[in-house]
Amino acid sequence: MTSTNPKIFAQDLPTPEPETPCRPRQPYRFSTLCATVENPSQKDQYGSSSVPIYQTATFKGVNGQYDYTRSGNPTRSHLEHHLAKISSAAHAFVVSSGMAALDTILRMLKPGDEVIAGDDLYGGTNRILAYLKTHGGVTVHHVDTTKPDTLLPYINPEKTAMVLLESPTNPLLKIVDLARIAADIKERAPNAVIVVDNTMMSPYLQRPLEHGADIVYDSATKYLSGHHDLMAGVITCNRDDLAKQMGFIINAAGNALTPFDCFLLLRGSKTLAIRMDRQQATSMLVAQMLDRLGFKVHYPGLAEHPNRDVHERIADGYGAVLSFTTGDKALSERIVGATRLWGISVSFGCVNSLISMPCVMSHASIDPATRAARGLPEDLIRLCVGIEDPADLLDDLERALLEAGAITLTAGGDLHQRYVRTIPSEGTAISRAVQKLAFNESAGYTTECSEDREWFVSAPGKVILFGEHAVVHGVTAVAASVDLRCYGVTTPRHDGKVSVHFIDIDSFRQEWEVDDLPWNAVTPVRVGDFHPDTLDHKLVDAITTRALSPEVLAKPSARQACIAFLYMYMIMAHGGKRPSFNFSARATLPVGAGLGSSASFSVCAATALLLLYSRIQLPAQPAPTTDDHVHVSHGGRRAIPPALAEEVNRWAFVSEKILHGNPSGVDNSVAVFGGALSYTRPGFGTKAGMIPIQGFKSLKFLLTDSRVPRNTKQLVAGVAALKEQEPEFVNGLLGAIQDISDEAQRALADPQLSRQTLLSALSALIDENHGYLVKLGVSHPSLEAIRSKTASPQYALSTKLTGAGGGGCAVTLVPDDLSEFSLRELMAALSRDSFVPYLTSVGGSGLGILSPYNQPQLLATPPETPREGETGAGSVELLRDTFAGKATADLSAWADSLGRWLFV
Repeated sequence: MTSTNPKIFAQDLPTPEPETPCRPRQPYRFSTLCATVENPSQKDQYGSSSVPIYQTATFKGVNGQYDYTRSGNPTRSHLEHHLAKISSAAHAFVVSSGMAALDTILRMLKPGDEVIAGDDLYGGTNRILAYLKTHGGVTVHHVDTTKPDTLLPYINPEKTAMVLLESPTNPLLKIVDLARIAADIKERAPNAVIVVDNTMMSPYLQRPLEHGADIVYDSATKYLSGHHDLMAGVITCNRDDLAKQMGFIINAAGNALTPFDCFLLLRGSKTLAIRMDRQQATSMLVAQMLDRLGFKVHYPGLAEHPNRDVHERIADGYGAVLSFTTGDKALSERIVGATRLWGISVSFGCVNSLISMPCVMSHASIDPATRAARGLPEDLIRLCVGIEDPADLLDDLERALLEAGAITLTAGGDLHQRYVRTIPSEGTAISRAVQKLAFNESAGYTTECSEDREWFVSAPGKVILFGEHAVVHGVTAVAASVDLRCYGVTTPRHDGKVSVHFIDIDSFRQEWEVDDLPWNAVTPVRVGDFHPDTLDHKLVDAITTRALSPEVLAKPSARQACIAFLYMYMIMAHGGKRPSFNFSARATLPVGAGLGSSASFSVCAATALLLLYSRIQLPAQPAPTTDDHVHVSHGGRRAIPPALAEEVNRWAFVSEKILHGNPSGVDNSVAVFGGALSYTRPGFGTKAGMIPIQGFKSLKFLLTDSRVPRNTKQLVAGVAALKEQEPEFVNGLLGAIQDISDEAQRALADPQLSRQTLLSALSALIDENHGYLVKLGVSHPSLEAIRSKTASPQYALSTKLTGAGGGGCAVTLVPDDLSEFSLRELMAALSRDSFVPYLTSVGGSGLGILSPYNQPQLLATPPETPREGETGAGSVELLRDTFAGKATADLSAWADSLGRWLFV
């Protein structure tokens, strides 16, 4: 990229010959600027072609330019001028390390200031920010800076003093839109200083000052030096006021770079361009090889890398650092240990290639729970590509992958041998050669569970607050979770069978011999890969025709639930594992009432299977409170990291496709992430997708089940027909509902809106929305009866239908000042009219998993776990048995009493 799009700078070198009208001279390109060290204001008295080392502590005389090397040194001045020139900067400073550079910058903060920083940072950066947060009175917000909108809620015009960015990030190579974030910050907090760590790119490939940054710093230990024979940090900026502050701090603290290290860094920087050209060219070859083998590779040069278009807009190359995951930490350790040319070391940017595992090396200072919460995989391998011959590097890495068992040699369809990725064994006894066969062959697998533990999971239902029906026609819908939940329990069997117990579907039970399932119809989804966009209909048909009896096929709800469960059970199988267990599910949600009961079931089933197959791992137990460390309990909230939640959501959506054919994805997303979100369907010329509503306040609602069955497809078709007959009328209603959704989103996300004002606004919007739904013809006499009862003078509450209408549920907003007596009286009145009311909160937690750490010994763990047919004094009561027998009204309280739950 750099050779075809050279960057032109204002800091040009003096031209060797006079310009003439016939032959004007163009500004020098970057590599020329790098190689040519010229400072017109500091000519050497002897004409030295290399900048001398002024290895002195003091300078003689009075009122001279230099007096003490801590405050200034000619060798350092030459270096700083050179670095400013190649960085598009007016000022440059060099200090003793990259962290010293960041420390200098952060010393401009004062107690009470707020900092916004990324959530995928170098370990040292995270460490110093944590120190400032604890000891300096500075508030630090870690956000996903790859999504610029996530910063907006944290911007405070009065308090936000600094925004710390890094692109690409280390080590996941996430891309941050520096230009857009800089513009957003300057608009909302003009006094905030935007700081960018540019170490991963160097000035050769990226100059953030050109994209709105105020300060840029590099660990010059890396690419600028290039030889790992010195430690240094560089700070550049264009603002005189910031330069004055930082110059004072460096002089006062005495962390300026020594003259000899200045000489080494000046020498190294001359070859920056030529080194980087070789390094990133080889990096592309390495990334392509790993990607071709099937590993999950993080490198901006790959076509599918997230935000690649943003990177190409702000940078001139892809860099020479990449990372990849293997699916197994032990396998990653074997790969790292098997390399020869790739040196095992922290850091990067050297002429020699390096390999490391960030979670046990450069990022080990970040505690495991935080790493997990920020989506940093424990099996991640980082490669820092040097200038060795590309063929030698590729060969060494390939040999290491083979020796570690990550790849194997196999014959392709053209009978030529090639390397292919194998599947992590994860403790199974089968050999690597058999592992690949274990996907599609019955030989070599095990039906034993990898652990004798019962997993207990739960997920909330959902309610559509605004925009139902209209969402089908491109209008934004607002949905939120309810604290009525579906629960699922897995229990080991040890008898080669897998079984289900769907308690809410007439206590339906079914079991299958694992051997008898149609495994020859399975095309597994490998660990780390995503399920294709379309279902594997071959597998669906095989399950339907070969695994389900006529009795099951005659029960539509049970049939679809069985197909969804078996489909995920079979397609997730990997590494020879086919666990034998029972899955029981039940809910405090009314089933079939439009409250997302199928989606919450899908989330529970997907989570249970992902846990059993070890495709997801819970974060480590947080450190306990000690004299040196305070652990703040959040009731388990946000204990499940986003990456885990996203994996569950992808599989739950697969289940929803089986249950419903063409779901929107709203229901399962709410069931996983909780809270509230807005959803706009694609294909209508507006921005589509799901957006979480930040700062959503929990609200109390009364959900009333009309107990009237509804035909969703018929209701949706009716609205479509009305739109075709009376387009102007219906489009007017749809536009009005869009206005309601927009207003509701603004109100729900406004942190400064008083509770009373919010409830009053929502009440009015509920009444208005219901009126339009009546005009669309999707209400029902039962729903109007519920609405009439709740709106009577003694209650004066606002109610609307939710979901498809035509029956199902109505939702009533319960204000804070409604007395407990009036609420109970209303619920009794609705019950007398044969309706079923549920008092619930909206906007609570999403997916929940009962923590396996420090639980009471109710869980079946060895050696107490009874195998089939075994009993004895050592046996304990299984969760499954109590779970099935609990009254629905007592289920939630019992589940909460079992121990600490982890939530998204």
